[in-house]
Amino acid sequence: MTQAVGGTRGTSRLERRWELFHRWGPYALLGTGTVLAAGTVSAVGMTRAEVYASGGLVVAALVLQLWWGRAARSRPGPSPAGTAYFALRTAIGFALTWMNPLFAFHAVVGYFGTERLVPRWLVTPGLLVTAVTVAGSQSGGMPPRGRTGWMVFGAVLAVNVALLLLFSHLAGLEEERTRAQAATIAELERTNTALQQALDENAALHAQLLVQAREAGVADERRRLAAEIHDTLAQGLTGIIAQLQVVAGTPDPATAREHVARATDLARESLGEARRSVHNLAPVALDRDGLPEALRKTVRAWGERTGVRAGFTATGTAEPLHEEVAATLLRIAQEALSNTARHARADRVGVTLSYIGDEVTLDIRDDGRGFDPRVRPARTGAGGFGLDGMRARAERIAGSLTVESEPGLGTAVSARVPLVRHD
Repeated sequence: MTQAVGGTRGTSRLERRWELFHRWGPYALLGTGTVLAAGTVSAVGMTRAEVYASGGLVVAALVLQLWWGRAARSRPGPSPAGTAYFALRTAIGFALTWMNPLFAFHAVVGYFGTERLVPRWLVTPGLLVTAVTVAGSQSGGMPPRGRTGWMVFGAVLAVNVALLLLFSHLAGLEEERTRAQAATIAELERTNTALQQALDENAALHAQLLVQAREAGVADERRRLAAEIHDTLAQGLTGIIAQLQVVAGTPDPATAREHVARATDLARESLGEARRSVHNLAPVALDRDGLPEALRKTVRAWGERTGVRAGFTATGTAEPLHEEVAATLLRIAQEALSNTARHARADRVGVTLSYIGDEVTLDIRDDGRGFDPRVRPARTGAGGFGLDGMRARAERIAGSLTVESEPGLGTAVSARVPLVRHD
């Protein structure tokens, strides 16, 4: 783009110089021819009549040039006035050169800017007339004298015409190059405009994406906190209520103290879980133990609270998992057990944690009343996130969750997640 701008500046500078030449060049060439012709009156053999006639033609050429200097401002291209000016200037130049060959300095101006004055079909004839005038001057003056004079005039005219054709060809190439350069510059400007528009659109899109990402982050954090509260506080409060109900319905003080103690432990655990959920930390159970042991204790405690026979099994070689993976599997197990306690009416529950290659699988099976997975239950005020919440947790860490169940035949929940080791 810098080269294009430099080329534009260079072209503008060249055009300004040509404008100066077209404006003042005819005066300078007329003055040069007049001075040289006046100094060679005797050498050329001009008669008195020719001297007076040439003086009158010089004045006429000066007046013509002054008129055209004003008229040209309103006629930038070929026009009838420009054609008349070119014809008169060429005729005066030819007449002056006929009387004194050195006036050809004025006639030579016909080589420059002809296309600015006359229609295209008159450009070549105008240049040929100028070439005849200049060739006559170069061959010794007009008219040629004798056979030799005409031969010299013909040879000089041929050379002038050849040079004229050559320079016309070069001028055409230069004009074509200029047009191509102008087209390139215009295309670059259009491209720059389109690029700027694209940059503006990208900036607006980037700002929009930032807003959407911020909103998505807020929504995701809300979902995380909601799921954490459901999996911790809601389940803890449900367990506390269950223990207190037992206390309210038993006359045995020892049994009451035992269930009150369990309710107190659940309250403390729920409080810790709430604090960790706010700070996005691992579950309390994972603070002290690895995932297998945390699941074993969770299943045992759940069985003691609910009175359901529950067992835990771990298979494969246990490995320390990334905190997010371990927390996700523990939360899924807690939610599945909570759903079993609320809905399944099961007698037995089995939880299996399996390390298989680059995956970890968690299976929770019960022998409860089951349900039809194709029927989506309506959410109630007492309901939770359930299967959707467990599935969302698994998918958040590139895992998956499947549910198999039939009415009267129990339920099996299986979560498969990548085995991401603890750093």
